[in-house]
Amino acid sequence: MTEAIDVKIKERLGKARRILITGHIRPDGDAVGSMLGLGLALENIGKHVQMVLPLGLPHVFEHLEGSELIQREVEGEIDTFISVDCAEFSRIHEELQTFGEPLLNIDHHITNTKYAEINLVEPDSVATASVLVEHLPVWGLEINRASASALLTGLITDTLGFRTLNMNPKALRQAAEMMEKGAKIPDLYYRVLISRSFKAVQYWGKGLANIERDGQMVWAELSLKDRKAVNYRGNDDADLINILSSIEKSPVALIFVEQPKGTVKVSWRARGEKWDVASVAAEFGGGGHRAAAGATIEGSLEEIKLSVLHATREIL
Repeated sequence: MTEAIDVKIKERLGKARRILITGHIRPDGDAVGSMLGLGLALENIGKHVQMVLPLGLPHVFEHLEGSELIQREVEGEIDTFISVDCAEFSRIHEELQTFGEPLLNIDHHITNTKYAEINLVEPDSVATASVLVEHLPVWGLEINRASASALLTGLITDTLGFRTLNMNPKALRQAAEMMEKGAKIPDLYYRVLISRSFKAVQYWGKGLANIERDGQMVWAELSLKDRKAVNYRGNDDADLINILSSIEKSPVALIFVEQPKGTVKVSWRARGEKWDVASVAAEFGGGGHRAAAGATIEGSLEEIKLSVLHATREIL
């Protein structure tokens, strides 16, 4: 089945002339790394590629070679639309949804709805970047140093530094392969998992000041007021969820991040194979993995917190 899909993808990419690639809204390292890894490889064979994130590139990834090529809007015509690391069509920015459903959907989320004409979805892969490391050579595309650095970033971020429960030997071999192509794992690891801005840590302080725990569940919230108080530029949690998920005797962690226009972004993390937070996220229109999931929900921060905590308690 996968071989047939590879043949079809190689044929369609060969015919493509003007390609649009995007990831999901609020892109993480896997979305950005996969977009860059694929886009740069296609550019190297002479394709006209536009890598587009309408809300801009998160500054934490600005060090990646080729990141300056990422645009906020599409220029001119396109004939091939590709999404990476995006489980649902609704998770593509609304400005890009006007181009219709993509030709190609490359992803690793088990909740992927297979919304494109061609769907390469491999839930057993630790990251979408892992899918691309395996398939790019099959499509006749070379992974050079820049592409390797982008793809290794996807591997590092989606596995939290090779320590998530879905880690496998293949991912470690792929990381070694990317290093052999020139990617520098110590530098990439530091930049995307360890380094933090002063404002991000101040923002953490706001969330940690109101941390709560109930049995095996721990959570915190970040309001728009908190963001404004420290002048934090992003609309995310600055990875505070990963701090919460490290708290002992609390295998399930949540964070509630208030967004403009009356919505709240909720992130779940779980330790141990017995928990499935993706099933809870799905109840609120979200998705992800058993151990890491998210959803964006309409309503007030307090109302959403109450309903999500109630639903999450059910899995405990």
